[in-house]
This record gives sequence, C-alpha cells and structure tokens, in this order.
Amino acid sequence: MKIGMIDKYLNEWHADHLPDWLREEAGDVEEIYAWEMMPPPEEDRIPGPRWAKEHNVTYCETEEEVIEKSDVLIVLAPNYPEIHEELADKALRSGKPTYVDKTFAPDPAAARRLIEKAKAHGTPMFSSSALRFSEGLADFDKEGIVNLSMRGPGLLGIYCIHHIEPIIMLMGHEAEDVMFLGTEECPGYVIRFSDGRFATSHHLDFKRPFSIHVKYKDGKPAGYMDDCKDFYPGFVTALVKFFRTKEIPVDPEETVAVIAVREAIMKAKDMPGEWVKVVK
Repeated sequence: MKIGMIDKYLNEWHADHLPDWLREEAGDVEEIYAWEMMPPPEEDRIPGPRWAKEHNVTYCETEEEVIEKSDVLIVLAPNYPEIHEELADKALRSGKPTYVDKTFAPDPAAARRLIEKAKAHGTPMFSSSALRFSEGLADFDKEGIVNLSMRGPGLLGIYCIHHIEPIIMLMGHEAEDVMFLGTEECPGYVIRFSDGRFATSHHLDFKRPFSIHVKYKDGKPAGYMDDCKDFYPGFVTALVKFFRTKEIPVDPEETVAVIAVREAIMKAKDMPGEWVKVVK
C-alpha cells in the first residue's frame, strides 16, 4: 500500500503520528508520500522536506506527484476546514480512496459539495472525528435513546466536532436546533432533535476525558462510557479497512449533519439562551 498525505503544513499533531500508526496497523505500507501547501508559520515547527526525513516519508514537490504515486490519500489540515475544498479538490477527482480529516467543512453547503465531487469522480471518501471509533461506542444500542449527555475537553471551534460526532452517530442526523448555554471558558449547548429528543454537551478542561451517558425510554438501563478510550487506534483500524475495501464507514448524511450542527453552535454562542436552527 502506498499512502499519500496532503496537508496545509505537515508538522502538526495528526501528520506527526499517522505514518507510524498506519505502518503498524496495515503491515504492508510500501511508501508514504507527502506534500504541504505552505511552510509552517510558527518558528518552532519544521518545514515539510525536513519533516519528511524525520518521519521516513518521501516528500513530493507537488500535490499532483503525491496523488499520482499513491494508492490511497489522506487530506489533513485538521484545524482548517475552510481550505478543505481547495486542498482536497485534486484528491477527490482521482478516484482513489480518500480520507478528509476533521473538521470536514466550514458549513453544510461546502460539505455537500465535497461529497458530490467525490461521487461524481467515483472517489470513495469519508470524514469523521476519531471519537466515533472509541472502544465500545458501536456497542451502544441506538434504539430508544431519549437523552444523551456528553462531556469532554477542548476549545469550542476546534473540539466541538469530537462532541457532536458521537451524538449524531447514536441519535441520528435529524438535529433540528441548538441553544448555547455556556461561557467562553466553559462552552455548553443543547441539541434538540426533530422528534423532541435532546443531547447536551459541555467543554471542560483538558484533564477531563470524553464521556457519554445515554438515557433510554421505557425503563431500559442507561448506557455509560465514563472515559472514551482508544479512539485513535480504532480510527486507524477503520481507516486502513476503508483503504482496503473502499467501503465508506460513515453515512454522508451524518457527516453533513455534524457540520450543520457545528455551524449552528458557532452561531448560537453569540446569542446564549436562544434557539438557532440547524440548516443542512
């Protein structure tokens, strides 16, 4: 397997770890190619060619070279959804299995454009927060959930994707509106679904693990995950399986819903206590 990595700049946390994780999980990685759109802006980060040497990766001078030489592709820039349409354009036209890192898109319209472009060119593609692949999360029964409570760390704009993804995974993509109830230091919000169900989430400090508590109807025992574990190993396993099978592991409608909820939350934070519609 020959893997291509496309990034805004390569010296970032996801790119720093993926080469070794992928080699260990796949076992048959022949080569990893990489290209960055620009040198890192921070003085303490290293430029792409040097990064590639340190990670035993072949640096390419152009994005086209990465795509041509690779069997499968990863589009990174995890904290820059606003450039994913540009950064993923050629990959999504390639027909080669492509993963686009979180946060997938800045808004649902852009998310749909990316999905439709992949479909038009026969390119298997998915995007997800790694939290979807937490150990044991897939074992939760989705039937009969009436309320879900999520807790975890992180700044709102970057980390809310990790809070929203498990909520949509378990409760479905019919989120209707959101209300922001937190503060700048401790963001919190409510997500209301079209059938009247609710999910809540709070962003705490980085000492707090991600946790999920699920309430069911009709007296069914509640479900608890007090520490979402091994989500990155689970994600890498799912990623390699996707590369081998070309089977998309995440419903695109869920991906659009995640981005739509995120967009609504970012609007709602400027009007706490008011409902903001989720527009897909």
